[in-house]
Amino acid sequence: MALEQLSQISPPQVTTSHNSFDYDLAIVGGGIVGLTLACALKNSGLKVALIEAKPYSVAAMKGQAYAVHMSSRLILSAIGVWERILPGIEAFHQVKLSDADRPGVVEFYPKDLLRTPKDSGTEVIGYVAEHQALLAPLQEFLQECSNVEYLCPVEVVGTQVQAHGVDITLNVAGESRQICTKLLVAADGARSRIRQSAGIKTWGWQYWQSCIVAFVKPEKSHNNTAYEKFWSSGPFAILPLPGNRCRIVWTAPHAEAKALLALDDAQFLAELTRRYGTQMGKLQLEGDRFMFPVQLMQSDRYVVPRLALVGDAAHCCHPVGGQGLNLGIRDAAALAEVLQTARRQGEDLGSLQVLKRYERWRKRENSVVLGFTDLLDRSFSNNYLPVAIARQFALWILQHVPPIKRYALQLMTGLGGRLPRLTVTSE
Repeated sequence: MALEQLSQISPPQVTTSHNSFDYDLAIVGGGIVGLTLACALKNSGLKVALIEAKPYSVAAMKGQAYAVHMSSRLILSAIGVWERILPGIEAFHQVKLSDADRPGVVEFYPKDLLRTPKDSGTEVIGYVAEHQALLAPLQEFLQECSNVEYLCPVEVVGTQVQAHGVDITLNVAGESRQICTKLLVAADGARSRIRQSAGIKTWGWQYWQSCIVAFVKPEKSHNNTAYEKFWSSGPFAILPLPGNRCRIVWTAPHAEAKALLALDDAQFLAELTRRYGTQMGKLQLEGDRFMFPVQLMQSDRYVVPRLALVGDAAHCCHPVGGQGLNLGIRDAAALAEVLQTARRQGEDLGSLQVLKRYERWRKRENSVVLGFTDLLDRSFSNNYLPVAIARQFALWILQHVPPIKRYALQLMTGLGGRLPRLTVTSE
């Protein structure tokens, strides 16, 4: 379906019986994670509905940027969309991690991922992409997925789980329509209405910090290097973008973050230069600055009969290390593999027996990453002397003990856990 036709879709047919399903699965949420899942099911033989409430033009304007890890690259390559994404994003070949401006910088290079010098590797550690640079190629690829119907802008106003399927009530241009699916997938974000209506509880906490994000253009080259500086107020990341631009991710206590956001551009740049350093020369702001609170959230369950959660609908983590979107992409690939295997074996896609395979796979791995990001933030966001001494020692070990360095980098790049089959076969 062409993008220009998305706002003029035909109303879904009304379903009167569970003996006939409109779709094998319906994905609620047409963001990057929902799109990845739909695209990963292109040749699955499954009939898929992708439901998105916001018009494409609104979704495309989201002023966000993401670190794209090696695991995500492998997944998107296996799907067949990576070559369309690559021209619009920037690679980084080095990561520099430091405890503020103290000595003992840990430098990561692609060779640090290799187990032996004979291993064939990559010249890249990761990538940085603006929202539109990921969204547009996935939307384009979706047009080639004849088994996927993209319902947009369409709002889900109600769901009713039955023994053999899910009835979904939709608002289509002011009219109420109903469709029936064997499985409902919630990819509708951290405030997921689907998760809440299913009664799935979450645990976690709001951090004492907020995050300021901005785009800057430095005077000198960013040299395709990503920086993560841990200050006592919170992590501070510099991510390279195309056109010698950079994305700033600045975490600070709420009051400090609000004060920084309230500064005029000249004052903000002065504060930014103090934190950023002068290694890239004079900085120039591009676009607006944004602030959002930071939280950790994990769902008690990722699945119940006829429902699965993916991405931020299932979990959220501290932005340190840029893990959030990448966890969601791995969720999507894992669920796609589980569903395709179930179809080949003639199993009911929405059964708890099938969906638990996805939950066992992803919930444990996500919990490890959530714990890792929480530990990083809490360990470095303080000036407590014993902790400061311990983390300096930890950074020395990280720099000088190759197996530990490799494990840490694998965890950071998403290569340390179980890779979906479509990812393994793409290597």
